Parts: sequence; C-alpha cells; structure tokens
Amino acid sequence: MRFLLDAEQRDFARSLDALLTSCDTPAVVRSWAAGDHGPGRALWDRLAEAGVFALAVPERHEGFGPLPLELTLAFEVLGRHAVPGPLVETVAAAALLDRLGDDRIAAGRLPGIASGKSVASLCLTGLGPYALDADAADGVFVVDGDTLRLATGTGTVQPSADPARRLSRPSDGTVLAQGPAVAAAARYAADVAALATAAQSLGVGRTLLTRTVEYVTRRTQFGVAIGSFQAVKHRLADTLLALEFAGPLVHGAALALAAGDEEAGGDIAAAKVAAGEAAYAAARTALQLHGAVGYTDELDLSLWIRKARPLRDTWGTPAACRARVMGADR
Repeated sequence: MRFLLDAEQRDFARSLDALLTSCDTPAVVRSWAAGDHGPGRALWDRLAEAGVFALAVPERHEGFGPLPLELTLAFEVLGRHAVPGPLVETVAAAALLDRLGDDRIAAGRLPGIASGKSVASLCLTGLGPYALDADAADGVFVVDGDTLRLATGTGTVQPSADPARRLSRPSDGTVLAQGPAVAAAARYAADVAALATAAQSLGVGRTLLTRTVEYVTRRTQFGVAIGSFQAVKHRLADTLLALEFAGPLVHGAALALAAGDEEAGGDIAAAKVAAGEAAYAAARTALQLHGAVGYTDELDLSLWIRKARPLRDTWGTPAACRARVMGADR
C-alpha cells in the first residue's frame, strides 16, 4: 500500500505548526513545570480553536472525529514544539467516554473536551498509579478493573525526569460506570493514548535532530564545522533513519485504528516502540553532539531532551510493546 497525506491533512499540520511557532512554547513549558498553568491554559485554548481536541470527539458530541490519522498529525506537531499538559490523557479520556456507550456521561463531558473548556487526565491503574497533570485538570478519570470513577482530589506532585510532566496519585472519587463496557473502553483508550504518545515522540525526535544539525553546522573545532566529521555524520544519519522508519508506522497504526482493524493494537505497539526508541536515540545524539552545553537547563533544547525518555516509557514501555507485537499478551 502506498500512503500519502492529502492536501487538507498537510495544510492542517502546517497551520498548527505555524500557530505554535508564533508562541513562546519554551516559556510556557517552564511556567508549567513551576506549577503556573496560566500560559499553558491560554495555549490550550488556542489549540482547541484549531480543532485539536475535537479530533477525538465524535460529531454527535460537537467534535470532528474520531479521526486517528489527523490526531497523530496534530500530536507530532505538539511534540515538535514541546507543548506541555495532559494532551494525550485528554484525548484518551475522550475516547474512553465515547466508547462507554453511555450517552448521558458522554454528553456531559465530551463537548467541553472538544471546545477546550475542559482539561482531562486519565489514570488506568493497570498501567500505573499516577495521573499526569491532575492538579491542572478539570476532571481526572480513573479506571480500576471494570470501574470508572471521577477523582475528587489529587495527591502530592511527584518528581519526574521531565519537570513539565507533573505526576500525582488521584484520590478516591465518584463512581461513574461499572461493568465489562468500562474495561473494553479502557483498552481502546489505552491504544489511543499509545498512538498519540508515539506521534508526540516522533515530533520531539524530529526537533532534536533539526536543532542538532543546526548546531553542528555552526560549532567549529580545529577550524572546521564539527558537522563535517564522519563520526558526526554517521550519528545523525542513524538518528534520521530511525525517525523516518517510525513515521510510516505511526501513520499506518492510525489507519488501522480508524478502520477498526483487529490487529490495530499490535500496529500501535510497533509504532510506539519505534517512535519512542527513535526519539530517545535523538535525545542521546543531541546531548552528545552539543557537548557540555547540552547538560544545561538554560538551553531550551533540554526541554525536548528531557521529554524523550518519559514519552518512550509512558502508555506502554518498550518491553511491553515488543511483547504485544510478538503476541505475548494474547
């Protein structure tokens, strides 16, 4: 199969990229990491106006979707600009609420997510006890087995490798639904989260590569740009190949999810591990080729470097994804 994005999809990605280019996202990230959500919520509103969150919400609840492919395009751009917040968790929560089959719950929550008025976080206890940015969310949905509840509070924010990823344990809350439909909806939501995270990783990796290439063409040693050294060229080429290999896997997994393919879960796992490992390799390359300056918090590049590993490991570790691809979880 030969797959190409159509003109409308390319235009959407370009317009979103232009929007975020005009924003000072490093400043937004630093404010978010410090616990100041104001600039991040303002940016969230602009993303909602661009239709990002509506891509995960069906038309009957004031959305445009669900449109998995367009969602991956959006999240790649979000990763490229290191946008903070529970972006993945919000669209995954939308997928969960849509799949529950309870119009009362969906109608009460999904329009707010589509419009950007409601920021959501999601915790599937089978994958871990923490919710991302629960302190900034308007609602934290927790699935424990076949029970869905809305948390009424959050615990202390835990330290993270990425200071902009603020993790906490959600408290007990109000039960919204119980039964097999909850467990099935949670599995689907986890797939959506893994796919969006893969796309985000891809964007992070591409920015790391772009900025590193720019740096090695300016940085000189022995009177020449270090980018002219064979070892540097080979390292950058390996990074590029890994990212280029991951891209079609992410898009292919989105198409499989949109088509309701029974093998979509395996495709998503393959995309997740490929994109996550590629972004992590891009971070290591960026760190090494920037030398000592790469270790400084003051360098904006550090905001992308510190995202790569947490994104690689969240919503499916490399080991878990490889096991799923190989069928070990069946």
